[in-house]
Amino acid sequence: MRFIFFIDHISTWVGKLFAWSILLLTFVVSYEVFMRYVLGAPTTWAYDTSYMLYGTLFMMSGAYALAHNAHVRADVVSRYFPTRMQAGLELVLYLLFFFPGIIALVWSGWDFFGISFRQDEHSSFTPGGPPIWPYKFVIPACAALLALQGMAEVCRCILCLKQGAWPRRLGDVEEIQVPVNKQDEIDAVESDNGEGRS
Repeated sequence: MRFIFFIDHISTWVGKLFAWSILLLTFVVSYEVFMRYVLGAPTTWAYDTSYMLYGTLFMMSGAYALAHNAHVRADVVSRYFPTRMQAGLELVLYLLFFFPGIIALVWSGWDFFGISFRQDEHSSFTPGGPPIWPYKFVIPACAALLALQGMAEVCRCILCLKQGAWPRRLGDVEEIQVPVNKQDEIDAVESDNGEGRS
């Protein structure tokens, strides 16, 4: 469990660090609006900077979302499965689809970044656009973080297969649990009653 929580903490720390790019993005867009509509002097860099910040924010928060089980899931059927069957299915899906996709993203993303860095590529959307290779470095970086968090998720699946229950996650984000069957509803009510007495 320490290994899993260590990776969860890394993903959480990186996600929270890059969440600050929202403030930078807000400043850049506000500055551009002010310059364009109040002073009549639009910038040549705000468009490039805003889409780079926006993309970076979402790419670098992927591991955070995976660590906190916040990705959208198509578990309409599998959530009714027994816990061990859910873990086995997730383990197979991680090994068959997640890791091959992430490895391809790391590999091609690193190549994509390398070419851009060697050519000192700049944005072509605006004259004198900013260098684009730092933005392209985000692709292999986010893929590497997702691969690391994926290892933690595989360990969770293995622990669930052994113990018959999902290991707990960091308590940073809690999802509202909607009971999917009568037993879950009974367990939720009993849990609430037990907490109310103590």
